[in-house]
Amino acid sequence: MSDEQLGRDFAQALAARDPALLGEILAPDVDFRALTPSRAWQTSTADEFVTDVLPAWFEERDHIDALRTLESGSVGDRERVGYLFRGHNDDGPFVVEQQAYYEARDGRISWLRVLCSGFRPPTD
Repeated sequence: MSDEQLGRDFAQALAARDPALLGEILAPDVDFRALTPSRAWQTSTADEFVTDVLPAWFEERDHIDALRTLESGSVGDRERVGYLFRGHNDDGPFVVEQQAYYEARDGRISWLRVLCSGFRPPTD
């Protein structure tokens, strides 16, 4: 699998909220940091990402209906993936966009930085 495909697979696994698949995509010792509108996140293992970050980002009541945009490429020696989810919860419909920059080692994402828009009301 190419390093670029890893990012696309990460976005799809995140949209599916699939902890097993995310655990396969992320290196066990992933260096992860993220910034969301209300918090900075940091973990040093794939297990922490799956058990602590994923359920906090997308709660049980948050349903991802579609992965609307998926763009990938590279920035120098790093890979980039951008994605936009459309979903709904008890508060109504939402969109959320994230931009991720990452490095791969041995076919897994080993270094990952994510910037998130937060849940926003759709305009279309």
